[in-house]
Amino acid sequence: MQFGIFTVGDVTPDPTDGRTPSEHERIKAMVTLALKAEEVGLDVFATGEHHNPPFVPSSPTTMLGYIAARTERLVLSTSTTLITTNDPVKIAEDYAMLQHLADGRVDLMTGRGNTGPVYPWFGQDIRQGLPLAIENYGLLHKLWRTDVVDWEGRFRTPLQGFTSTPRPLDGVPPFVWHGSIRSPEIAEQAAYYGDGFFHNNIFWPMEHTRKMVGLYRQRYAHHGHGTPEQAIVGLGGQVFMRKNSQDAVREFRPYFDNAPVYGHGPSLEEFTEQTPLTVGSPQEVIERTLTFRESVGDYQRQLFLMDHAGLPLKTVLEQLDMLGEEVVPVLREEFARLRPAGVPEAAPAHPATIRKESVRGSS
Repeated sequence: MQFGIFTVGDVTPDPTDGRTPSEHERIKAMVTLALKAEEVGLDVFATGEHHNPPFVPSSPTTMLGYIAARTERLVLSTSTTLITTNDPVKIAEDYAMLQHLADGRVDLMTGRGNTGPVYPWFGQDIRQGLPLAIENYGLLHKLWRTDVVDWEGRFRTPLQGFTSTPRPLDGVPPFVWHGSIRSPEIAEQAAYYGDGFFHNNIFWPMEHTRKMVGLYRQRYAHHGHGTPEQAIVGLGGQVFMRKNSQDAVREFRPYFDNAPVYGHGPSLEEFTEQTPLTVGSPQEVIERTLTFRESVGDYQRQLFLMDHAGLPLKTVLEQLDMLGEEVVPVLREEFARLRPAGVPEAAPAHPATIRKESVRGSS
């Protein structure tokens, strides 16, 4: 089981003092959190991709390449790579380059994002969002697996005798997750290719998540990739912790109440009851996260959102200490104990990372 954090890179005022970090501060803070994630023993750091204020991560591979140079074990990923508005050729090149620089410690999550205006900014039509996602990923998949590509589709100019460079490290493309909250077509796409399916369930009830993951598992087996239980599943999560649960609720409430994405809506208590958001003690986070397995079965990756809504960097670093020291070790043990034989423990790793770990372990 892999555990990690993902960031959406929002630049949000701290509601307790009104201070807004600069873009420079926020970018540097995201790097600090990635380094902290490795320090406390997490497995994955993932960044979103946005091209509009109040978000800053417009160039995920730039950030992840910088983090790769400063880490040794951390898997570097995205919590969205915009498959609809990025050219698949550029995605193929950028992530293959990152794969080489990071010695294989790279995967990515394709998605359509949640910002409608991004489509015309990049010359696309939001009404074609799903066809774009399907066609563009089909081309990306081919570019990484075929040295010389001839291709023609609806949404970009044809390719004739084209080779994307660099080629994937050791001929093994980065592992791909297909991220979606609400589109069964994307669950089907993930299943068709035998890729991973990531449901970022931070805003939705677990019943909805259960249905989406269940569909993906059924279709994964239908397409001949293995049993439903062997399908590669990832979940999002959202937590805020203090030693005492009452202190956690009191401290997090002003951030929740004013957050751009869900502030001024349902109360904190209503939201935690209806969604996987957990605000409380480390033990409460452990207990709540273990219940996810009851809804979706044994899964391979759990990412937590922790650095949003204006929370100060110091506070988020404290959260990562608790996550790495008190929560994840227990979750690792419990998920491993409950996992049946034959069910993958994690997403497929690049052979280069496996070789490196073997050398490190024998030294």
